[in-house]
Amino acid sequence: MTKISNNSTVSFCIKGKIMYKKMPLVALSLMAMLTLPNKSLAETVIERVARTGVLNVSTRVDLVPYAYVNDEDELVGYSVELIELIRETLAQEIGKDVQIKVIVDDSLDERISSLLNREVDIACDTTFTWQRDRFVDFSLAYGVSGIKVFVKEDSNLSSPDSFKNKRIAIIESVLSPESIKVIESQVTVVDVDSIEAGIKAVEDGEVDGFAFDGTILEGTRQTLTNPNAYKVVPDESYFKHGIACMVPEQDSTFLNLVNLTIGKLMDGYIRGDSRYVEMVNRYFGEEGIVPFEPARIKDFFEIIIITREQIPPEQ
Repeated sequence: MTKISNNSTVSFCIKGKIMYKKMPLVALSLMAMLTLPNKSLAETVIERVARTGVLNVSTRVDLVPYAYVNDEDELVGYSVELIELIRETLAQEIGKDVQIKVIVDDSLDERISSLLNREVDIACDTTFTWQRDRFVDFSLAYGVSGIKVFVKEDSNLSSPDSFKNKRIAIIESVLSPESIKVIESQVTVVDVDSIEAGIKAVEDGEVDGFAFDGTILEGTRQTLTNPNAYKVVPDESYFKHGIACMVPEQDSTFLNLVNLTIGKLMDGYIRGDSRYVEMVNRYFGEEGIVPFEPARIKDFFEIIIITREQIPPEQ
C-alpha cells in the first residue's frame, strides 16, 4: 500500500509490460468503434463506484509537481490532491466511503486505452487535444502550462533564433516534430522515449535542449543533483495549453461531478478558503515548487469559472 497525499490510503499497482502493450492513438479508433455499442450498456462510473466502493485512477509517478513519489514514498502532487477532492465529492454523492486504487500507466496511449477499456475511471495531468478528445472526454482545465526547453545554464538558448541548427530532444508521442519546428525551422529533432531520457541527453551533451511541458520541466529540474546547472527557457511558453482530467466518454454524470469539484477548488482559492489556497500554493504559490504570481492564478481560475457558473455559497 502507498499513501496518496496525506489523506487517503490507496492500492498501488504498476502494469506489467507483457500484459499491457503501448497502443498508438491511430489504433485506438478501431477499438473505439468496436467498444462503442457496449458503452451505452455499461455501468456509469458513479454506479460502479457505488457498488464497489473503489475509484480507479490512472497516473504517472514522475510528473513533478502534478503527480510524483516523494522521499517518504508518498504519491503526492497537485493532480493527486485534486483526485482526493474528487473522491470526497464522490463519497458524498453516493453516501458511502470511497477508496482510491492507483494504476500506474507510463504512457498516454496506455492511459487512454485503460479508459476505453473501463479499467480506470479517471486520468488527470493531461493536455487536451482534439485527437485525444475523439476517444475520451476532458474535464475543465485546472491548470495551464506550455512548451519550454530544458537547457544548460551556461547556454545562450532562449529565443527562436537561438535554436537554429541546434539538436532538440522531444518525446514524439507527446510533442510532434512539426510543433517544435515552429520555433525554429532549422532545428534537428531527436526523439527520446521519456522525460528522464530527455534530461539525460542534455546532461550528457548529446542534445542542446529538451522540449516538454514547461511546468514539469521546472519541477523536474529542482529534483536534480545540481539543479542550478540547468534552466528552463523561455519565460513565456511557446505553446500554451490547459491541464485537465480525462474520463470515459458518454458518462456525463461523472464528468459533471469532476467539473463541479474543479469549480469548487477554483472558487475556494478565489474566495481565500485556506484549504484550497494552501493546496494550490504548495505547488504554484510564490513559495511553491513552480512559482506563479497569485494574480495570474486567480485570473486563470476566474476565466475558467465564468465559462460555466460561479459556485453558489453553501447553505
